[in-house]
Amino acid sequence: MAEQERERLKTGPLWWQAGVVYQIYPRSFQDSNGDGVGDLPGIISRLPYLADLGVDAIWISPIYPSPMADFGYDVADYTAIHPLFGTLEDFDRLVQEAHGLGLRIILDFVPNHSSQEHPWFKASRSGRDDPKRDWYIWRNPAADGGPPNNWLSEFGGSAWEYDAASGQYYYHAFLKEQPDLNWRNPDVVEAMHDVLRFWLDRGVDGFRIDALWHVIKDAEFRDNPPNPDFREGMNPHSALTQLYTGDRPEVMDVITGFRVLADSCEGDRVLIGEAYLPLHRIAAYYGEGGRGVHLPFNFTLLAAPWTAADLAPLIAAYEAAIPEGGWPNWVLSNHDRPRVVGRLGPDQARVAAMLLLTLRGTPTLYYGDEIGMTQVPIPKERVQDPFEKNVPGLGLGRDGARTPMQWDDGPFAGFSTVEPWLPLAEDFTEVNVKREQGEAASMLTLTRALLALRRAHPALSVGLWSPVAAVGDLVAYLRQGEGETMLVALNLGGDPLSATLPEAVGGGRLLLSTFCDRAGERVGDTIDLRPNEGIVVQLAP
Repeated sequence: MAEQERERLKTGPLWWQAGVVYQIYPRSFQDSNGDGVGDLPGIISRLPYLADLGVDAIWISPIYPSPMADFGYDVADYTAIHPLFGTLEDFDRLVQEAHGLGLRIILDFVPNHSSQEHPWFKASRSGRDDPKRDWYIWRNPAADGGPPNNWLSEFGGSAWEYDAASGQYYYHAFLKEQPDLNWRNPDVVEAMHDVLRFWLDRGVDGFRIDALWHVIKDAEFRDNPPNPDFREGMNPHSALTQLYTGDRPEVMDVITGFRVLADSCEGDRVLIGEAYLPLHRIAAYYGEGGRGVHLPFNFTLLAAPWTAADLAPLIAAYEAAIPEGGWPNWVLSNHDRPRVVGRLGPDQARVAAMLLLTLRGTPTLYYGDEIGMTQVPIPKERVQDPFEKNVPGLGLGRDGARTPMQWDDGPFAGFSTVEPWLPLAEDFTEVNVKREQGEAASMLTLTRALLALRRAHPALSVGLWSPVAAVGDLVAYLRQGEGETMLVALNLGGDPLSATLPEAVGGGRLLLSTFCDRAGERVGDTIDLRPNEGIVVQLAP
């Protein structure tokens, strides 16, 4: 792998290998028209901020027409824009202005399911003889009249919904308002490829592919086996092992179709696949011979215990699992999981930011994490998330990670002129872009500095990775490339630590601390870290 990486660096990395992806949840980024919901003109108005921040690409969660049963992940028209967010003209302007600032646009693509309001499903539901009946997954009832098998919905209850008019059940991996498409039907494949072509022709630079591991289901519709690791308090969906409803071998045929289409376009388009799977299965989604997705999302940091004893072997195992020609990626937060500040606290969130932005691979930065936005408690009467409504009381709701971006300390945090669709964090007058732009050691200042370091030192973005130490609360590793060697040392604990480096590492000049001080300090064969501190050191040649 090391030799291959050296060869690749001779020709230069692709934009999505060296770059940083910034995820925008459009309902919550910037409201431009005073309805309390973010929109495309709002995103356009904030493009200069994103360019100045130093990210390279924007991934936008769904903006298609939708009844909003799952806030856009129930798509009613794959080739249009929901009026709530704007128009196709707004989207075209977004692409043009983003490209003008050197920013790429990655669009969310939802192939597993549509809305029940999509014309395809309306036709499919209209009768067993309709030409689009087989575009979705319909089955006769079981012998007792109940669901065809024991498959469960991710959002609670059976994954089968009975249709009295036709006397059959249709399958939905998520909400009943989100019927699954039948990807074994070639007409579905062609129609969805046409969707991709529509957006690629409009200048989209890539797609984040939603629920990719769900797309193909077992052809024999066999019952899923019980999950021996299921415990009370877990998502009820986890009571079964999803052997026959996800990660089926045939999914690679679907992915190959996407990849061939993307590779046929001018320019380097990227495919990012969502798959909540173990490391060895995530690695399989790279495919053989470059026929998989470019970046199968690596979500291991979302749930990993925050200790050196856990993180160091996790990083090494992921590096070892990536097949030849594959490129790593890392995620700390997203629209489906609690924010990193809520999980680790504000002090370790700074250390986590340094980890995210100095590991080998493409990082995804979730909107608001650059200023330290936290998980927001949502009052029961303001809960929006259907997941929380369907499976209450287990803390599975996602609203707390989707609250409005905190731009300033004015009314509604500069996000809107009216009460937003979700409540603001109580700390928005302290944690916001305007305030942190003027603070020498703010989270925003640290994030900008880390992103600037990545651009100035390719060793940190595309260089080789190798471990140095994982002792007590210390995680340390090297990044090497283009004649430079960087040492990253992270204190994952609340006590100071001192560690002697291996003789081969040597000393150097400290470039950045998570406290945004100590720049230029000389480091010898011993490193001293304050509580909750991370450092980047440029080692002497």
